[in-house]
Amino acid sequence: MEEINRIEVDEFWADSTIIKAGDYVFVGYCMGNEGKTIEEQIDGAFVVLQERLAKVGLGLDSVVKMDCLFKDINDLVLLPDIIKKHFNGKYPTRKAFTSDFIREGIRFQIDAIAYKG
Repeated sequence: MEEINRIEVDEFWADSTIIKAGDYVFVGYCMGNEGKTIEEQIDGAFVVLQERLAKVGLGLDSVVKMDCLFKDINDLVLLPDIIKKHFNGKYPTRKAFTSDFIREGIRFQIDAIAYKG
């Protein structure tokens, strides 16, 4: 069995934001542009996801599953156009749901699974 590789560990929160396990990479807590517009936050989250995937030699085209967390589920209508901008037709499966984030300025976050096979 291949070793589980915790690539980005946050000791304060006691979690790993990037884990490679076999052929899969799990990426959590992708958020960016906190306090800015929802469009900027969605875009920023994809930038963070892309940066984290690059640490294991992957791009957004390797993402197979995403969980999209919204402060306000009505903002879901903004997601497709921003996904199209970042994924160039290679869309992952996804689901969206709401969350009460720990800080007031956060309105969007992504958790993702990528395939490195």
